[in-house]
Amino acid sequence: MQKNQSNYLTYGSMMIALFAILLEISVYVPFVGFITSFIVPLPIAWYSAKFARKHAIFVTVIAIIISFIIGGFFGFVFGLLVAPLGLLIGDSIRNNKSKLYMLMASGIFILLMTAIQYIISILLLNINILEQLLEGIEIYYDQIGNIMASVGQLPKDYDQMVAQSIMLIEAIMPSYFIGGAFIGAFIYLVINLSLLKKLKLDVPKFSKFMDFRLPKVVLWYYLIVSIFTLFMSFEIGTFGYLLFVNAALILRVLLFLQGVSLIHYYFYVQGWPKWSMVLASILAVPLYTFTIILGVLDLGFNVRAYLKDRYKK
Repeated sequence: MQKNQSNYLTYGSMMIALFAILLEISVYVPFVGFITSFIVPLPIAWYSAKFARKHAIFVTVIAIIISFIIGGFFGFVFGLLVAPLGLLIGDSIRNNKSKLYMLMASGIFILLMTAIQYIISILLLNINILEQLLEGIEIYYDQIGNIMASVGQLPKDYDQMVAQSIMLIEAIMPSYFIGGAFIGAFIYLVINLSLLKKLKLDVPKFSKFMDFRLPKVVLWYYLIVSIFTLFMSFEIGTFGYLLFVNAALILRVLLFLQGVSLIHYYFYVQGWPKWSMVLASILAVPLYTFTIILGVLDLGFNVRAYLKDRYKK
């Protein structure tokens, strides 16, 4: 860690310049810009890990202002996302936070920024991305229906099926937002922490995926949601429907990950090669329901303890 704070202006100017170059490439250069967009937070992250928080915040604010000068409104919106994200990553490294803490904090930050940007796009630009997405899906279904009708294969209740599908997509949209935010945070962390490690910073690591364990309370949440959805019916579009549909989806994804983690652990104690773990993870996707059952069993009955006692040498 940098002990001499007298150089913070020099290094700050360098990092702001590098941030500006990366942001300009990301905004104006096709294809290459897509790649650089994932490393724009890197200069701010490095600086935040090296220098005091007050200096890092100052550099972050300047970087956001520069992003507006370089890229206009779009550059400002992008800079408002990646500059504070770099600050968050670097500050977490400087304070020896775990990688899980970084993932949760980064995911929540991206989720909040996405929600704010969505609201601003509606209020100021009169652009509703979700409505445009749903309209695009409706057009797609209409085209499919026309093709099926032309060959005499259109089901009688096709319009009703389409309407229900679109309502379901609209209902689970919050889950996709949450999942997308944390997947984006994970990608940013993997790329930037790898580069920061090459720059001789002591970055945290995730524990092995086979050690992934959810708290047991998740199983109770899943049981409660399952009971409610089994014995109660909610009208499509109501708050209860939205709540339980999204809760069920998120919990199933978590239990799916728990099941895949159990599969990894089983392959590990058996001493099987890593490529077989990758193949099993791929096969777990079409066997989604079975994998969720494995996750439930592991969480409820601690299957790993049994496997460890039986196979671990």
